[in-house]
Amino acid sequence: MRCWVGLSITINTRRQDEGFNKYLREELLMKRMKMECRVLLVLVIVALNIVEGAMAAQHIVGGSQGWEETADFDSWASSKKFKVGDQLVFKYTSGLHSVVEIAGESAYKSCDLGSALDSMNTGNDVVKLNKVGTRYFACGTAGHCEQGMKVKITTEAGTAPSTPDSSSSSPPASSASSIHQSFACSFVLLAALVVTSFVYCMC
Repeated sequence: MRCWVGLSITINTRRQDEGFNKYLREELLMKRMKMECRVLLVLVIVALNIVEGAMAAQHIVGGSQGWEETADFDSWASSKKFKVGDQLVFKYTSGLHSVVEIAGESAYKSCDLGSALDSMNTGNDVVKLNKVGTRYFACGTAGHCEQGMKVKITTEAGTAPSTPDSSSSSPPASSASSIHQSFACSFVLLAALVVTSFVYCMC
């Protein structure tokens, strides 16, 4: 009788150990899957940022003339389409000009620089168009805004490639085709990565 009791206790103990070991293995597996899921999500975010950066356009304000008094900024701006994510690049001689962002239409028309939202003077200022709407810029040097050194930028929604800057040379047809194919491949790979991460993390 004692032998049977001892044997039963031994079997139960082994079963308990096996169950505990199985529980530990499952816990370790779950932790590893969660870690891998986090890494995969980070990769997706990085890929999205890369694609967004590749799709964004840089516009040199004033085209080949840059941010100078001789440029026709109204004509330059009207020939462009600005999308969310694009960048404006103000190129000029530092100390001679500057860039001031003005609060609204009224201040823009009257060249009221006292309502400035921001001021830049590096000679190579970059402004990201991060939302839909109209933004107003002028030169901060006395008298330059009144002489026409100002520009109004209207940003549209969407992430399609914007109108390229007129000062940049147009790529040949074969190059443009390759660029479009590269973008297409990037989107396919990104979509596959997003779907894979979603399915994997939901499992």
